[in-house]
Amino acid sequence: MKSNYPDIEKLLIEGLIAGNQKSYKVIFNQYYQWLCTYVYKLSNNTAFSEDLVRNAMLRLWEKNHLFRSCHNEFLMHLRKLKKEIDLLDELKWKALFELYTEKEERQQEANWLKLENSIEQLPEKCREVFKLSRLEQKRHKEIAKILGISTKTVEVHITRALRFLKTNISGFFF
Repeated sequence: MKSNYPDIEKLLIEGLIAGNQKSYKVIFNQYYQWLCTYVYKLSNNTAFSEDLVRNAMLRLWEKNHLFRSCHNEFLMHLRKLKKEIDLLDELKWKALFELYTEKEERQQEANWLKLENSIEQLPEKCREVFKLSRLEQKRHKEIAKILGISTKTVEVHITRALRFLKTNISGFFF
């Protein structure tokens, strides 16, 4: 019948691979005498058997430790590489954002210049009404009173100005 308990040797080997010193000590204590006896039967020399087993166990620890060190070095390399890639990615996106922002700012500046030029092309009275309405945010009644014209005339001038601007700078603001 198979036991439900985890295989202790498997756990010890996993611990050894993970660099766990306690697992190594348990393996050493568990197998040292048995291995000495085995080598003694082959060589008929107690001192030689003990030296040989100690050296083999030491190599086991060193090789495992070397394996673990290489594994850790590889992980550190991956982390460093990821940081470099993340930094490059961040710099790339920052540069793209700056280029886009500069392009947008230049475009907005060009649009405002075109709007200002188009406003200056309006007939004098129409331009004056438009600036009072749109730039100074005055109401139609206020504009009519300031310029001494009717509110209906103010509305006509604003309608003409908007129509002219829409035709002149279509695609920018309208």
